[in-house]
Amino acid sequence: MNAMYVEITATKGSAPRDAGTAMKVTMLGSQGTIGGGALEHQAIAQARKLLAAHAHERSVTVPLGPGLGQCCGGSVTLRYTYEKRTTDPEINRSFTPTGDHNPQHALWLWGAGHVGRAVVQNCPPSVAEITWVDRAADRFPPHMPDHVKPIPTADMPHLARHAPAHAHHLIFTYSHDIDLALCAALLRRGAASIGLIGSKTKWTRFQKRLVDLGLDPAPITCPIGDKSLGKTPDAIAKGCVTGLVALIPLERTA
Repeated sequence: MNAMYVEITATKGSAPRDAGTAMKVTMLGSQGTIGGGALEHQAIAQARKLLAAHAHERSVTVPLGPGLGQCCGGSVTLRYTYEKRTTDPEINRSFTPTGDHNPQHALWLWGAGHVGRAVVQNCPPSVAEITWVDRAADRFPPHMPDHVKPIPTADMPHLARHAPAHAHHLIFTYSHDIDLALCAALLRRGAASIGLIGSKTKWTRFQKRLVDLGLDPAPITCPIGDKSLGKTPDAIAKGCVTGLVALIPLERTA
């Protein structure tokens, strides 16, 4: 099947992935990720337009600002290339932490993109029961592990206001506006922990907006994951699951 490769060739300021990151796009699907939610959604749509037009190469610089509904503040240069490659972008592999953990801990995931899927792969039922939320059923993969309950809803912040107050939450939707609304809803509702994907620039702006709403952003961890592991969805997921495992013994002794 004909494919278009989308590669980040340069970055400026805060960006979701580094130069050299690529993904493969066909008319039916995609493999790999360049990150950024709205950025990737736009890049996939553009790649398919180029495929339909039989274009072979194009380069474009994309500001990561209000035009994409994002507040990272940087920019990325994307190169679209129609060609055959001997290697494809990295495919996420599962990670299972060792140890005996309480399977009754509740983890709510907000967003079924690459990072959400990587967390599901990396978080076995021995760590937590997962409730997975996104705006529509077609956002989820066709096959779901037994310990994962998908919930499609058009209004994620409304659902967050009714989530269990003892649950852990990880937020990585396709929209900064939805991310912010989820943060506000969960701060008002209460949670065992709240993690938010994003850059330092995004978090600085979110903190100001949350304070303007009369909320204390201190309970939120942003960025999530372990920076030393890298920016790939699998690396972020490993850091998140390891962090969740570290919180469980603290809860037991509280």
